[in-house]
Amino acid sequence: MNDCLFCKMISGEIPCDIVYENKSVLAFRDIDPKAPTHILVIPKKHIQSINALKASEQNLAGELLLTAQKIAQIEDIAVSGFRTIFNTNTHGGQTVFHIHMHIMGGRQMNWPPG
Repeated sequence: MNDCLFCKMISGEIPCDIVYENKSVLAFRDIDPKAPTHILVIPKKHIQSINALKASEQNLAGELLLTAQKIAQIEDIAVSGFRTIFNTNTHGGQTVFHIHMHIMGGRQMNWPPG
């Protein structure tokens, strides 16, 4: 996608503070953090939202969650706890239409979130 912010980060056109990367996913610090630890994990393949996931992409979807586990350990929030969030479409709060998971931690999370 030519105009996708996250695709531009993947290509290196727009810099980001990378926390973790492999052949399938990229994880970087949120530029407007809502918690002491706030990291986004995105697939390198452009997928608009959870609604656009295909059954053939189930391994990639699982890899996003396993990446959250790795990052929680790297960031030392695995034991204290963290939150993972996928916002989907406008009413779900999605503002960048490239599927992404928020990892938030480093403080007590509240419920309901908003």
